Amino acid sequence: MSGTPDDTKPVSFTVKAPVYLQIGDAKADTAHSGVCVVDVNLPFGKPVNIEEVTFKNCYTAYVTVRLLRRNPEQEAPAKWCTAVRDLPLMDNPHTEGGSQDYYTIHRTQMQVEPDHVVCVRLILRQPSLAWLTFSLEDIKIFPHTEPDPEKEVSDWLSDLTLIDQHPDLEGLPDPQTVSSSIQQMWALTEVMQTNQTTASIGRFDVDGCYDISLLSLT
Repeated sequence: MSGTPDDTKPVSFTVKAPVYLQIGDAKADTAHSGVCVVDVNLPFGKPVNIEEVTFKNCYTAYVTVRLLRRNPEQEAPAKWCTAVRDLPLMDNPHTEGGSQDYYTIHRTQMQVEPDHVVCVRLILRQPSLAWLTFSLEDIKIFPHTEPDPEKEVSDWLSDLTLIDQHPDLEGLPDPQTVSSSIQQMWALTEVMQTNQTTASIGRFDVDGCYDISLLSLT
């Protein structure tokens, strides 16, 4: 699955014709040498920071990705480095499992940072003689873009507003039920206060007896 934003477009590039390595002087069927090299040249003078590389397999058992990187702070020549080594693309070189699947190699899977890249070299290997040819199709390279801080703050504020508008009330009683209960309690209190007797109990009469402490001496 691709990790790039939906609106990110692949960079333009030129793919050179695949070169099959030969063993000795054999020229009859170079595909059976088992190794093929495909160079992907990025636009001249425009090094690319790579986010991911996607492609469709075509009977390639393993792929190695090498990057030609140029240091923007130095005038030294660009240097080759290995980003991915012998990534398996087929369950078994002799069977068809994974032979025509789509693959994505993300920058987080690479051994080096794929930045300031001017060329991508794909080294394909197929040790099995069961397949006449092997290659990669529909190659795409997507650029790495740094997240926009202003957009991240805007998204955070939108999420915060959404939370404020829809608080989590799970486990709390229904507000309308609580309001109705309070109104009933208030009405009951009013009725009790209205019906309260105004008759006073005799000052000295406590359950038919006299409390001597309440008697006053004259």
